[in-house]
Amino acid sequence: MSDTATSGIKQGFQLRSASVSMTALELYYFDNDEFEETLRHKISQAPGFFRDTPLIISLEKYEGLDSELDFFKIIGTCRRNNIHVIGVRGGNDDQRRLARGASLALMPGTGQRDRAHETGAAPEKASESPAAPAPQSAPAVVPAKIISQPVRSGQQVHAPEGDLVILASVQAGAEVLAAGNIHIYGPLRGRALAGIHGAESARIFCQSLEAELVSIAGHYKISEDLQDSGLKSAVQIQLRDDLLVVTPLDKA
Repeated sequence: MSDTATSGIKQGFQLRSASVSMTALELYYFDNDEFEETLRHKISQAPGFFRDTPLIISLEKYEGLDSELDFFKIIGTCRRNNIHVIGVRGGNDDQRRLARGASLALMPGTGQRDRAHETGAAPEKASESPAAPAPQSAPAVVPAKIISQPVRSGQQVHAPEGDLVILASVQAGAEVLAAGNIHIYGPLRGRALAGIHGAESARIFCQSLEAELVSIAGHYKISEDLQDSGLKSAVQIQLRDDLLVVTPLDKA
């Protein structure tokens, strides 16, 4: 049938780009029993946060480069705990082949070791005479997304490309996410996730820290971890050496 003949038929779907917040599980080694015990402990700390969440297995720091991974065991363990493994990031050729056999999506690694595996090239070495960098145009400025109303329980506010500014409170059970920084000019009682695409320089600012969970570039703290971190005061939260640090705004 020609394109002309089918041009009047309504399509059943369209493909659009989407930005979805996902959690990465950085795997260092795998022991099935220990894996499930540790996973259950993590979930017990913030059960609402992890329930039905999509998960990526990151192999960028996996120690067993030459060992085979049983992705079916990993997937089964996660499903028993209401977590859905959807893909693998990084890894060598054999590990990615096994992941493909388990019907997982393959995602590029961010480290030099993983880029070398994916391209088949040796890791880059420093050049004795590095070429002068080509002039670059100024990056486009992405305006902040500004919300003037309180974010109610059950609501989610998402800024996929820049900062997020909330001119009111974020209630318990609400979630705010941003690719960049998050500024909350009121109490933060729900969940705030900044740097959701991996920007480790992102920060969270709020006038009263009462959060269920805060996260920057995948590193998170739950309410129990924040009890001695300026509770109910104005703070900023940032990432230092892979740890979330909470600082009073008057001492920042």
